[in-house]
Parts: sequence; structure tokens; C-alpha cells
Amino acid sequence: MSLEEFYDELNFVDASRENRQKYAQMVLDDMSLFPKLIDVMFRVNDKISCRAAWVFEFVCEHYIYAIVPYLDTFCTNIKKVHLDSAVRPIAKVCSLIGQEYDSKQPNTLKKVLNSKHIELIIEACFDWLISDQKIAAKAHAMDALFLLGKNHSWVHPQLVQILEQDFSTQSAGYKVRAKRILKKLKPVGYRQMKNNS
Repeated sequence: MSLEEFYDELNFVDASRENRQKYAQMVLDDMSLFPKLIDVMFRVNDKISCRAAWVFEFVCEHYIYAIVPYLDTFCTNIKKVHLDSAVRPIAKVCSLIGQEYDSKQPNTLKKVLNSKHIELIIEACFDWLISDQKIAAKAHAMDALFLLGKNHSWVHPQLVQILEQDFSTQSAGYKVRAKRILKKLKPVGYRQMKNNS
């Protein structure tokens, strides 16, 4: 399937889980479509990029190692993504990368993820956290920062500062996720916050 044909096919992706799963399976069955999916996903001003991001998220949920040959492309382009519907799945994939990176088991992603990749993911996640993003994107960004920050000493203090600073003005969903992260990072401060909320 050519890039143009695949782009046209992505027009039919909708928000339903079954539909996104169907298109993710199409890519998993023919991995030559994966770089095409990434190409469309990073056409950041095109609404079809959101549909590509939804499929990308599902592919990565099933097989996160698909991203390995494309880590440079992924990490250098994520900060350009700005459409709400695309930011959330991209942030979710950052969280999935964080989970693999934090795994106690050796794995391919852990081996190839270099300091530049991590720096770019951390930068994007902090940007999403402090900008006007929806709660789901912020929640995934928090998770990724918590996981990647375990090996980067400056990340957790910065994360705590942002979560505490924004806590009172954010939604209930944000507060739930923030409390969970703060409980892991600052158990004493979390108990005080719980008593004050």
C-alpha cells in the first residue's frame, strides 16, 4: 500500500476502540505500514494526523518494540504535536516507553533509548504538563516523568513543584493522578495535602 493509499485509508479511522484496534491490527499484520503511520502522524497541522496517532498508540500498546527503529524520528517530532486528539496518544506512548525503561527486566527499548531520546521525551512531557492540555495527556505525561525521572535526579523535584503548584486549580481527574504520583515521591507532603483537601 502506498503512502497516499494508506493516508486515504486513515480517513476511515474513528474514535471507537474497535475501529482503532482494527487499523492497529492492519499495521501489526504489515509492519511496512508503520513508518507510513509515523509520517502521517507527524503532519501535525492535518486532522488525519490525529487518526494516525490513535492507531499508533494501539500498535505501541500491543508491540512497543515497533517504535525502536523510529525512536529518533519519534523523539525529535513529539514536541511539534499540538492538536488535542493527537497529544493524548503520543503522551500515552511516552508513558509506555517509560514503563519499558523502568522495567526490572532487560529489554530492547531499554538498550536503545539514549540520553537524547530521554531528554526530548522529558521536555515534551513537561511542556504538556504546564500547557493547556486535557487531563488525559497531562496524566500520561506525569506517569512518563515519574518513570523516566527515576534515573534523572532533577526531574522529580521539578515534577513535584509543578504538581503542587497547579493542584488547587486543576480538575478532579488531575488531582487524583497528581496525588498518586506525589504519594510515591513525597509521602509526608502527600499526607499534609490530603488533610488540606
